[in-house]
Amino acid sequence: MASASLQFFAFILALFGVFGDIAATLLPNWKVNADVGSNIITAITQMQGLWMDCTWYSTGMFSCTLKYSILSLPVYIQAARTTMVLSCILSAFGICITTVGMKCTKLGGDSDSKSHACFAGGVCFILAGISGLVPTSWYTREIISNFLDQTIPESSKHEPGGAVYTGFISAGFLLIAGVIFCTSCFKKQQGAWIYPPKKHHFQATEQESNAGYNLKDYV
Repeated sequence: MASASLQFFAFILALFGVFGDIAATLLPNWKVNADVGSNIITAITQMQGLWMDCTWYSTGMFSCTLKYSILSLPVYIQAARTTMVLSCILSAFGICITTVGMKCTKLGGDSDSKSHACFAGGVCFILAGISGLVPTSWYTREIISNFLDQTIPESSKHEPGGAVYTGFISAGFLLIAGVIFCTSCFKKQQGAWIYPPKKHHFQATEQESNAGYNLKDYV
């Protein structure tokens, strides 16, 4: 019962991780630059994401521009696009597989098949967490290095936006969920190896007794 509750808790964490991963991939505020200028009325907030760049004016106007050209983007943005999409796909596969493998569901067949499915889903979550952690870390490193570069003007410097923090948190949720699923299945298999079922022992004893009974008949 405790293992089933732990798997359900890990599944909830994985759901938060999947939704956060998708939101971080689509949000346009991976890096933010606020230019107040001489008057707060003309303040402009520029946001840059993986797929579009948006500008928000203090007057209430909001405009976005899609990034159509892939080859013109920096390498870290191209890598972030690929790895974040891969993270979303892997986490979605993990949700489907662990739904079959969890103890609280009636899918997946016997306990061994459910255990293998649960372990495979945990591996998908771990890979998804790593795929989401790499681009957010690389993106944050580029922002910090540009911010500390003295040759770059202040108007071109940015700070990490909410999408980066969402990606970090989602990757952490996916990693924790994957570790919980894998360790729960590993403990179950390890217990089966250390303490073999008594059914085989009973069958062996029954066979020995039958063999002895037959030998007595011949005597």
